Amino acid sequence: MTATAAEQKHLSLPSHPQRWLILGVICLAQLTVLLDNTVLNVAIPSLTRELDASTADVQWMINAYSLVQSGLLLTAGSSADRYGRKKMLVAGLALFGIGSLVAGLAQSSAQLIAARAGMGIGGALLMTTTLAVVVQIFDDTERVKAIGIWSTVSSLGFAVGPLIGGVMLDHFWWGAIFLINIPVAVIGLAAVVRLVPESKNPSGERPDLFGALLSTIGMASVVYAIISGPEHGWTSGRVLLTAFIGVVVLTAFVLWELHIPYPMLDMHFFRNQKFIGAVAGAILVAFGMGGSLFLLTQQLQFVLGYGPLEAGLRTAPLALSVVALNLTGLGARLVPKLGTPVTIAAGMSLLAAGLAAIALLGGNGYGGMLLGLVVMGAGIALAMPAMANAIMSAIPPEKAGVGAGVNGTLAEFGNGLGVAVLGAVLNSRFAALVPAAVGAASLPAALASATDAGERARITDAFASGLETSQLVGAVAVLAGGLLAAALLRRAERADSVRAASAGAEAAA
Repeated sequence: MTATAAEQKHLSLPSHPQRWLILGVICLAQLTVLLDNTVLNVAIPSLTRELDASTADVQWMINAYSLVQSGLLLTAGSSADRYGRKKMLVAGLALFGIGSLVAGLAQSSAQLIAARAGMGIGGALLMTTTLAVVVQIFDDTERVKAIGIWSTVSSLGFAVGPLIGGVMLDHFWWGAIFLINIPVAVIGLAAVVRLVPESKNPSGERPDLFGALLSTIGMASVVYAIISGPEHGWTSGRVLLTAFIGVVVLTAFVLWELHIPYPMLDMHFFRNQKFIGAVAGAILVAFGMGGSLFLLTQQLQFVLGYGPLEAGLRTAPLALSVVALNLTGLGARLVPKLGTPVTIAAGMSLLAAGLAAIALLGGNGYGGMLLGLVVMGAGIALAMPAMANAIMSAIPPEKAGVGAGVNGTLAEFGNGLGVAVLGAVLNSRFAALVPAAVGAASLPAALASATDAGERARITDAFASGLETSQLVGAVAVLAGGLLAAALLRRAERADSVRAASAGAEAAA
């Protein structure tokens, strides 16, 4: 189906009378899923002490959730389209709630790792079905605004996870950060059963079980390589082997999808310039946001000297500006006026400008960083909803679950890619500038090896220079990607207009 046909079919979908109430329910579920990506980081000392967890155990506690979730996103979206989005939303909430209960009551590291993996399965179902339901219950006139609110919750979830975890740990034991999910899951289940209409692909395509297996193994391998790269080294055998397996399996997935009659992910979508433009932009927004937050936490703690909680609070303006602009509906109002390509170009330009401002002005104090965070937030608030809407409108409504899976997979991939690439730029620049006598690749190790205050100052300056370089690289990548995505979307819109005009002329004749 062409983009134009898909959009016409979108226009025929009526809005649900209780759509805003349903949106509130699914956004609450979405927020809980996203919080659990980052909430566990602040509990590491407690887990190490109370569960006698090793460093490897803690890493698996954190990564099991994101690894399983990212590996299953495409499969979850395809299952939602085939078996029913409401059914998969209910299943996701149930699995997430049960996993949270087991995690909160876990008595060993192995139990907690297994529970987190189970929560990841539920999270994958929720991440895909929530966006797919938004597409189904809102018509074309309100869909951009609804997706903007959905995107706001996504940004908020990643930003406030450490803060909520810190507050909970100040008053309760570590298990409470999981048990707080249970009331949300119960309320969400009741509301979904009562309010959300069922929808699924009416053609009833056969399940692509082999494709699901390939996509899960391939995505999980790639994400594992990205996660383990900073710790084990990008050239280590473990990282290279898992990355190689991921690339080979994903290549096999593409070939398999091209040669079966009922593919899980129709590769013909990638012939659609609108889809490709939105995909490129989505990866680079996640690249800029994920990579910059990874760098910012280090800059705040290692260069500006803030503690972990203080550093977390000082990154909050990024999420707050996204929330403020999306809740006021600014992006939703601009898309019809400016068009999707211009809105995305403007948003990506602001995101790049924010990164550059942090690089050039944030090294000497928090004021320059604050300006950069607010500008980045404005860019994300404009670009993310427009690109999510572009992806979903380029895919037929009956494939909305797969579209949501693609959107979520791109976010996970871009996030990990941002951390990997910008982190590698930081490390290489730091290694080039650090005094040779120190001979340490990381800032803490280099500072521990320093013999006097002057050498420590030079090491800190080298690290700050590495941060500046990596943020500027991120800014250039985001700006170039944004302009490319906008150009592809503009070309696709012109092609659609020509086809529509030709079809109208033929009908008139």
